[in-house]
Amino acid sequence: MALDPINLTQRLIQYPSITPVDAGCLDLATEHLQGMGFTCHRLPFGDVDNLYARLGTAEPNFCFAGHTDVVPVGDLSKWSVDPFGGIIKDGYLYGRGAVDMKGAIACFIAAVSEILSKRLFKGSISLLLTSDEEGPAHDGTLKVIEWLKSKGEKISACLVGEPTNPKELGQMIKVGRRGSLNAKITVTGRSGHVAYPHFAVNPIPPLLDYLQSVLEKPLDNGMEDFDPSNLEITSVDVGNSTTNVIPDAATAQLNVRFNSIYTGQSLTAYLENVLEKVKSKHKTRWILDTKISGEAFLTQHPVLRQLVGSAVSEIIGKMPEFSTSGGTSDARFLKDICPVVEFGLINAEAHQTDEKVRVDDLLILTKVYERILEKTPSLIF
Repeated sequence: MALDPINLTQRLIQYPSITPVDAGCLDLATEHLQGMGFTCHRLPFGDVDNLYARLGTAEPNFCFAGHTDVVPVGDLSKWSVDPFGGIIKDGYLYGRGAVDMKGAIACFIAAVSEILSKRLFKGSISLLLTSDEEGPAHDGTLKVIEWLKSKGEKISACLVGEPTNPKELGQMIKVGRRGSLNAKITVTGRSGHVAYPHFAVNPIPPLLDYLQSVLEKPLDNGMEDFDPSNLEITSVDVGNSTTNVIPDAATAQLNVRFNSIYTGQSLTAYLENVLEKVKSKHKTRWILDTKISGEAFLTQHPVLRQLVGSAVSEIIGKMPEFSTSGGTSDARFLKDICPVVEFGLINAEAHQTDEKVRVDDLLILTKVYERILEKTPSLIF
């Protein structure tokens, strides 16, 4: 008997699985998947629980990837419902994670149950679920991929259930992502009284000089498959609570979302080169720390793109746009082992107060996932 994606979404929402706590979501998924014949591997790494489940041993092995963890609810007083109640009203199902992305997980598991009840699938179906996507992402999908490699486990293609549609279901499939780099710049001078600036070295003007230098012209103008790279200043701080003291140090943080014109390494080199030019003008000490959280990538695999695109078109009635817009996801890790695309619910609701999903959209997305699974065995990856 096929599962109800609405009820399953409600049950998943009722587990308060704020990163990295899974809170029981993977137990529920394991229960249903084992009942359908899946071999389930619970894979704890650090404080993170993960699940890899597979049904069948034949090729192709089509994998659905997702995350059970959610972001905090924020100011609870601003919610009109219990964020972990899974309440339905006026045609919407409310709750933290409804669209990002417990709804998509429920839809895929329900789609699998329907496919198996009709005996329509040949090949293998797998699921890779983590509780570490909204957090550091160190002990989630990345570690599971290492485990898969150690076991010789091959995935033919992967669909990530992230919410990809701007306003309505069927608008957009993500076929790549821009990369992401975080940078922290610390400038150290010498503190002193503002009335005697000649005894001090103010670190703020040099820091502003650097920030102005990296902002004075665009990194690039974009390309066919990618928007322009985007550098944003996310923090400037001196930790100074007084008005009559020149601070000892000043820091700034940046985030750069970059297209495939850059790599994380080449972008780091660019930031370092700008720093060398600026620091020569100032009597201050500088530290630049960078962290690359993902490289830009594009899935050009025509079979997978056509498979998912045609499934969406057949069920919803319109051909979606193929896009690389938006933030990062665990697809940035999965692209190293197989072709990967993303398709899920409506991303405007993600992380919002009163996060909600149309009940009808859960039913439609389940049908899209069913059609994808129906098409998968006849295609060679």
